[in-house]
Amino acid sequence: MKVLIVEDETDLRATLAEGLRLSGYAVDEAEDGDQALFLYETEGYDLIILDINLPKRNGFSVLERIRQSDLETKILMLSARSQVEDKIKGLDVGANDYLTKPFDFNELEARIRNLLRRQFIQEPEELCFDKVVLSTAKNEVTISGTILKLTKKEFSILRYLMTNSTKVISQEELISHVWDSGANPFSHSIRVHIASLRKKLKEQLGYDIIVTKVGVGYVLEARAGDGNG
Repeated sequence: MKVLIVEDETDLRATLAEGLRLSGYAVDEAEDGDQALFLYETEGYDLIILDINLPKRNGFSVLERIRQSDLETKILMLSARSQVEDKIKGLDVGANDYLTKPFDFNELEARIRNLLRRQFIQEPEELCFDKVVLSTAKNEVTISGTILKLTKKEFSILRYLMTNSTKVISQEELISHVWDSGANPFSHSIRVHIASLRKKLKEQLGYDIIVTKVGVGYVLEARAGDGNG
């Protein structure tokens, strides 16, 4: 999942970004309202963490601008203010949730998970393809009951492919949902992650379920004739 953090406090923004990246999210950062809107208009985000007190354009203004045409992107507002009026205004303008600083990072993660579950309600707690079972609740992948050890990036790639198992996923689409906007679509490192994931899956399954469609992208294909799915 791809997240935009809009926060002018450099240390806080960096801490949040690092924590969310370690949890497997692709994260972009903005330090003021104008930069936030620029990134929003040029990149796609599943969720925006938006501070109220921002330079150039405050969080309420950013929120109003986004909600003029977009009711889908989840927005979690942050503020040092504790006044009820600010919370009411943020929710009335279109925020999905509100968190007052200072806060515990674990609470932030829990609220993000809750918002993204609402957004991707069609995604069950378990995704299944062939013998592969991916638990979105446990962040765990098993093959025929055996836990497969994946990096967070490999897990995110597999989750996106399994969520969209009926279609071919282009490298550009995969990058836009799994990597942050600074990723180079021509970078060899992206292919390395995919190659590593394919190798781990193949070692357990005995065959490759991630198939490359040359010039198009990647798609999951089950082994035919084995009763595998």
